[in-house]
Amino acid sequence: MDAAMDLMRRMPPVEAENALLSLVELLPHHSQDLLSRVDQPLKVAIDKECDKEFLLCDYNRDGDSYRSPWSSVYYPPLEDGAQPSENLRRMEVEANSVFSIYRDQYYEGGISSVYMWETETGDGFAACFLIKKDGSSSADGRRGLLQHGLWDAIHVIEVGEQCDGEAHYRLTSTVMLALTSECKSSGKFSLSGSITRRTESTLEVVNGHMTNMGKMIEEMESKLRNGLDQVYFGKTKEVVSTLREPLGTLTASSYAGQAIQSSIINDMRRR
Repeated sequence: MDAAMDLMRRMPPVEAENALLSLVELLPHHSQDLLSRVDQPLKVAIDKECDKEFLLCDYNRDGDSYRSPWSSVYYPPLEDGAQPSENLRRMEVEANSVFSIYRDQYYEGGISSVYMWETETGDGFAACFLIKKDGSSSADGRRGLLQHGLWDAIHVIEVGEQCDGEAHYRLTSTVMLALTSECKSSGKFSLSGSITRRTESTLEVVNGHMTNMGKMIEEMESKLRNGLDQVYFGKTKEVVSTLREPLGTLTASSYAGQAIQSSIINDMRRR
């Protein structure tokens, strides 16, 4: 199981689904653990009652059916599917409304879904906040730069029982990124990866759980964006600049500049 999880952590998000299906076939006795522990690119379904799109994940799945956060109906239909309590359902509806505004402001479109459920211990609850943004040139809210671009954000937060006006929050966030661009000058370029971070905090419940959860997710997303920028884009830029440094950026301290300087000095010594 440890080897399987280590392998999945190294797989590009675009290949995660096929790799996971292969591992389930190889390790059928670990299939449930693999399906629940491995984050996959989010899929989209439509709530026919509300005519709205919603995201599929393990947290709104019951058997082969998925619950919509808008109507709380399962697709395909499931008569005895798990449902949140009345209070949690009310908070879930509010969270979906607020998170839609957050998504529009930060992502300029995309799809979001929020799901809530009671924990097994019964002393709190858990919630899953999902965002999917398609950055392809043909997608909604397009910028016209990428042939294929995908951003999936999964935030799972566990909320402990409220005590003395405070509650303990445990947040696990994963972002999966995949992009492909192609043009005559640079050819085809693909980049994909994922990053996961965890944090815990005990906060006062003054304005309700929604305020605390929202602040934690907002701060975490900022850290994840910076991390992806440094790890993937920053490192890729460093490698490309080292292999093929533009003439306009030649300096005495640059790799190509030092090579030219060394060549000139050697030529002068020979003379």
